[in-house]
Amino acid sequence: MKILITGAAGFIASHLAERYLADGRRVVGVDNFCTGSEANIEKARENPRYSFLRADVVTQWRQIEAWLGELQVQPNLVLHMASPASPVDYAQLPLQTLAVNSEGTRNSAEAAARWGARYLFASTSESYGDPKEHPQRESYWGNVNPVGPRSCYDEGKRFGEAMVMAQIRSAGLDGRIIRIFNTYGPRMRQNDGRVVPNFITQALAGKPLTIYGNGAQTRSFCYVDDLVEGIMRCAASDRTRGLVVNLGNPEEHTIREFAEIVCNVVGVPLEVVNQAIPADDPTRRNPDISLARELLDWEPVVPLREGISRAVESLRVSA
Repeated sequence: MKILITGAAGFIASHLAERYLADGRRVVGVDNFCTGSEANIEKARENPRYSFLRADVVTQWRQIEAWLGELQVQPNLVLHMASPASPVDYAQLPLQTLAVNSEGTRNSAEAAARWGARYLFASTSESYGDPKEHPQRESYWGNVNPVGPRSCYDEGKRFGEAMVMAQIRSAGLDGRIIRIFNTYGPRMRQNDGRVVPNFITQALAGKPLTIYGNGAQTRSFCYVDDLVEGIMRCAASDRTRGLVVNLGNPEEHTIREFAEIVCNVVGVPLEVVNQAIPADDPTRRNPDISLARELLDWEPVVPLREGISRAVESLRVSA
């Protein structure tokens, strides 16, 4: 199998590439490094079955296809993972975030349809916005502010989902959509801006942990190895064609509880600094993964404390 991964230098996509390479697959990665890192793909580049091109899936798609021709690679599977994904990143790159999830999705999905390749679009739990349904099922349409400060990401991903479904219906694309919930693990950036690297970095530095609001809001944290397994199963399944599938950990924690866990793992007392909750920040976030269990026989297996310990060691080494 020949696999094309966009956003290949990102946190999740780089782990995904290594898993496919370990399974003997041919992997081609594309990334423009707007948020990805050269360090993330160092290990993959050691493998002769891995090729990488620095290119933009929005503005340089013709060059990408020409390069694939030179490699004599016509992908059987396209994983569209490219997009800024943290509030810090998409606040700084709102137009690029909208473009990669609209035009980048169109470019990659149209190519996959022409190649007769299977296609997976990496969407997000942010498609649910600040949800009024709990836990969130794939059938829930969401509660998203279309003009708020997070809308470039939330609505960009929702448009990408609509684009994929239109390609499935009109062009016969063998496509599926995953909605990824909070994921953590090695290769998180210290300045990512999301809660896991924020808390771990602050705890390792002996600083108070920044909690927005009173910490009663909830999140569900999935270790990256578990998520990668879910993505691979979803991409390989005929049963997921034309569907949206939640991938995340249904174990829900308040932010305050999570802060206590991080400090316990690091071995420091919990001290906090409270700040105002950012606009449109969801109060609850928890996936219903019944569909993933039924279709993929998948659910997370890495306990939170064990995963946090691995993430702590990774950030400790990179600090």
